[in-house]
Amino acid sequence: MMKFVVLALFVAGAYGCGQPAFSPVVNRVVGGEDVRAHSWPWQISLQYNREGEWRHTCGGTLVAQQWVLTAAHCISKGRQYRVALGKHNLVDTDAGQVFMGTSNIIVHEKWSPVFIRNDIALMKLESPVEFSNTIMAACLPTAGFLLPHNNPCYITGWGRLSTGGPIADNLQQALLPVVDHANCTKPDWWGFMVSDKMLCAGGDGVMSGCQGDSGGPLNCQNADGAWEVHGVVSWGLGFSCNYPKKPTVFTQVSTYADWISATMAAN
Repeated sequence: MMKFVVLALFVAGAYGCGQPAFSPVVNRVVGGEDVRAHSWPWQISLQYNREGEWRHTCGGTLVAQQWVLTAAHCISKGRQYRVALGKHNLVDTDAGQVFMGTSNIIVHEKWSPVFIRNDIALMKLESPVEFSNTIMAACLPTAGFLLPHNNPCYITGWGRLSTGGPIADNLQQALLPVVDHANCTKPDWWGFMVSDKMLCAGGDGVMSGCQGDSGGPLNCQNADGAWEVHGVVSWGLGFSCNYPKKPTVFTQVSTYADWISATMAAN
């Protein structure tokens, strides 16, 4: 877990990071499914204003009372954004839901769409959010920590239910085992496209991230039972959401721990 600045930003008391009031149902079943409502209370919906209508565009993770972690490629200049917290169903009104504007958006200074490098951004909410049973922060992993091959993790989001299909109304989850760097960089997997700052998960051809999941978390449980956000959904195979040997690729959060800490402290 991050120390110093990040820990100082968490509210003391009943709501520790990565410990939901409603535990997720994680049966390690292959395939996507509706989540238990509010069992991933750090999951947010990033929405933009299009002619007065707010539309979901990406996911993200609440990592402190006033900070959301997402992908750099989710941010477009000139758009007005808001963050929906405490949501389960994007269409219906959820008890405890909160909509919050942003006061600052910091895209990594070395973000590059060429080969998708440093795909990470932080969003500062217009005011601190109050933690509750439906809104709380995920934990952050220790700087430099690498997950082992086949470590069970879960992607969550409202992305498309299938290639070219509709986005989900209810928040979805899917088991995505980690694919280590040695395997993910094999020529018949992703090869040179995957850097050591990225994390791969999935690739069985059954389940992966899809359009609309971008920016959302890869949730992995640590030895103490708390959930950490180890990945930010970054990219995958454009024409298909589920394809063998083409796992979802995430920005590896542990690689950017110092950047996250320094950015939050400076802003």
